[in-house]
Amino acid sequence: MGDILHDSTPARLITAIEENLSSWIPVFGTLGHAYVNDPVGVRRSITNIPSSLFNSVMDARLAPEQVDPAIQTIVSDAKTRKVPLLWWIGPATRPVDLGKHLEKYSFIHDGESPGMAVNLAKLNESLPTPAGLSIQPAQDDAAWRRWSIVMSSGFGASSHNERTVNAWSDILRQADPETILAYTGWVNDEPVATSLLFLAAGVAGIYAVATIPEARRKGIGAWMTLSPLLYARSKGYELGILQASDMGRSVYSSLGFREYCKIHEYLWRPES
Repeated sequence: MGDILHDSTPARLITAIEENLSSWIPVFGTLGHAYVNDPVGVRRSITNIPSSLFNSVMDARLAPEQVDPAIQTIVSDAKTRKVPLLWWIGPATRPVDLGKHLEKYSFIHDGESPGMAVNLAKLNESLPTPAGLSIQPAQDDAAWRRWSIVMSSGFGASSHNERTVNAWSDILRQADPETILAYTGWVNDEPVATSLLFLAAGVAGIYAVATIPEARRKGIGAWMTLSPLLYARSKGYELGILQASDMGRSVYSSLGFREYCKIHEYLWRPES
């Protein structure tokens, strides 16, 4: 699990938010293969799966003369594989105007997310429990596949997107259960929600908080976030982090999360 972070100063929290996110690169990399020609100064995953998330670029620390060659190499690989790219830019990204360089290569700014953090000792635990809700960790192939289908549905993707569902099932199957735990929320014996706990960079990262449309606005998402954080706290973790969507921001604020930075997303598609 690595060293647990105790320093909750804003600067250290911002670093932890970015480092927890970039720690996904080797996890996604299990779906592709090691690249010997990765550009110096970036971390990335590259796969044959046509989902931008699995072809992510993060943690860029590029000197001016490295920027264009790095972008050209990454785009060329994506064109060969016919997959989209997702390039994440945070406070530590260099150069600071990397987004402008990406736009020259047909990347579009696809939004920004607040990077948020909370002291786990100060979580708001006084939330009403939605009727009939139970939250269980997914721990076998059937449960990982069910989690992947519900998560995809919650984010608006078809549950029949087999490649994405299979990719997430493979990630969970290969994941170290000491660092990655998937949670499924059930209401009256029906799976309706998901979340994912990622223990990395010394903090508890929350990802994939999703609720199927017919089960929303009942407080389920808050509990899908709170439950894994309470588990992380029981393991000695002191800080939780996440990147919030517009839909989830008020939910996370109600739990005690505060914004510390912005994470920008730049998207490139093969047709561009």
